Amino acid sequence: MDALKLLALDEEDLGVVSAHVQDAVFKVAGISYDPRRGQLFLVINRFVWENADGKRRSFERRRAVLSFKRVVAVRSLGFDRGDAEAVLDLLALRFSIKGEGPEGAIELVLAGEASIMLDVECIEVQLADTGGAWETAFRPRHPEGA
Repeated sequence: MDALKLLALDEEDLGVVSAHVQDAVFKVAGISYDPRRGQLFLVINRFVWENADGKRRSFERRRAVLSFKRVVAVRSLGFDRGDAEAVLDLLALRFSIKGEGPEGAIELVLAGEASIMLDVECIEVQLADTGGAWETAFRPRHPEGA
């Protein structure tokens, strides 16, 4: 499969990106925020859901960069930002509009009741695979109704 490249400019697009990064894992050290440019980058290992048809004995992960532009503030909850080796599990991306928009907040929902909240001028999110795939025997599992 060719490298995945997605761009989200509205809430519907963000839902597509969210589906592709569900169960991505990354280290705290892989978070980079440049307040002068208003950009936040995450280096992630995403689970390749588009190839996980259920009939396989093995699955894939790919290295990717998830970037958020037009970011005006970043807050985090539920993990130690000073622990560079801590591994976080990304569950979903959610957008909450502020007023009439387009500004609002993008929440990166993490496992363990943790989160990263981005105040943004508008939705401008990119996902790009940056490396080849590697095999994993484990498919993420979710509780019923999750």
